[in-house]
Amino acid sequence: MSSTSLRLLLLSTSVGAIGSGLGGGVELTLRNLVQALRLKGHAVTIVAPAGSVLDMDVRIEQIPGQLQTTAQTQSREAAIELPANSVLAHMWDYARTVQSDYDALINFAYDWLPFYLTPFFRRPIAHLVSMGSLTDTMDAAIAQVAQNFPGSIGVHSRAQAETFPFAAACRVLGNGFDLSQYEFCARPGNSLAWVGRIAPEKGLEDAIAACQTANRSLKIMGILQDSDYWQQLQQTYPHAPISYEGFLPTAQLQQILGRCCGLLMTPRWVEAFGNVAIEALACGVPVIAYRRGGPAEIVRDGETGWLVEPDSVAGLVSAIARLDKLDRHACRHQAEAEYSIAAMGDRVESWLGDILDTHKANT
Repeated sequence: MSSTSLRLLLLSTSVGAIGSGLGGGVELTLRNLVQALRLKGHAVTIVAPAGSVLDMDVRIEQIPGQLQTTAQTQSREAAIELPANSVLAHMWDYARTVQSDYDALINFAYDWLPFYLTPFFRRPIAHLVSMGSLTDTMDAAIAQVAQNFPGSIGVHSRAQAETFPFAAACRVLGNGFDLSQYEFCARPGNSLAWVGRIAPEKGLEDAIAACQTANRSLKIMGILQDSDYWQQLQQTYPHAPISYEGFLPTAQLQQILGRCCGLLMTPRWVEAFGNVAIEALACGVPVIAYRRGGPAEIVRDGETGWLVEPDSVAGLVSAIARLDKLDRHACRHQAEAEYSIAAMGDRVESWLGDILDTHKANT
């Protein structure tokens, strides 16, 4: 496979333009994967909502239309919806018309339509699923593709896969990062960090409560997705030692993050992976995370961070007090050993090779 250059069409999430922050970790995953695949010699084109920007020389086919509603805001029994002038529908209609120009397509959208359309495409589609089980309809759609197109479902962690009934059919790919963008900081300050979309499922209130109890300042970074939720937090914790640093590009984020003594990860749901955990480790920042989802597979408890029982603010406070027992060099070493761009490229290239071999055998 390494000697064969593939032509790949990557279809981004349809909940926001690349660079807006609305796509959460999917945006960073897509960027890193583009870099990994190009370093392997593959040709990459991106299809994304209009207004998308990426800090690299890669073609982005800009598709106008109404953005899709995020899946994590919907109920378990939510029906499938497509808004009028749907950008998701337009993206996949474009992909249908140009598919013969590519060897394979990679879908990043956690939405029903790409899975439904898979049997109707002549080219194979690799689905990189970005979240765990959220709705019954999505579970059924992904399960059908997993059954009819074996090996085509990729996930980021085993914990994510196990939220689905078809866990055994998922390919665990982890993630990878350009670690040269993250500077190791050996001597941090006393502040803690929290990075992510500011939305209820991310559990920011637990981090704020823990820092208030521990009398540590908290630097908050990420897209302000739910302004009502943010206002509620400010009213609930009017005297908490917090500062909102904004939604920052990697260069600025890693400078602030690297000077923090620890990163708090407090999700209410099963995180598929936890990109920010790797970004922290790359800067030498230990991670305190709830023992659920992807972060629990990343953090080496007692070595590169502390794992805390889910939803336990007291557990967070106890872990904060033990941060000085961790070696920041061990954090950076873990990132280099397990989460490099090259390692991610190897895993995804192997996955695509298996999908293409299966497709050829069946056509």
